[in-house]
Amino acid sequence: MANQEEWDIIELEGDDGEPIRLCVERYFFYNGDEYVLLSDACDVEDEDEISRYVMKVQPMEGEGNEDMEEFVPVDEDLMDQLIEVAEATFDVDGDEDEE
Repeated sequence: MANQEEWDIIELEGDDGEPIRLCVERYFFYNGDEYVLLSDACDVEDEDEISRYVMKVQPMEGEGNEDMEEFVPVDEDLMDQLIEVAEATFDVDGDEDEE
């Protein structure tokens, strides 16, 4: 797993309205769309307790023509499939597998 100091951390609003801190583990493409693999690893010490999530990356234009990204939730079945793809495509250190 990547060093905590290297992670980009984002804060999203949970279903209950409470803020959730998530670490951006990696971006990846699947079927021509860009996704991001997120986890709560920045707040959890035990590797077995880490939860992972996948969101679709939607480019958008911010103020002053600044390029920005919006993370859009995907349905749960697709999320499970994308998590498997992301974990199978990258080794434990976050480097792409060489095949």
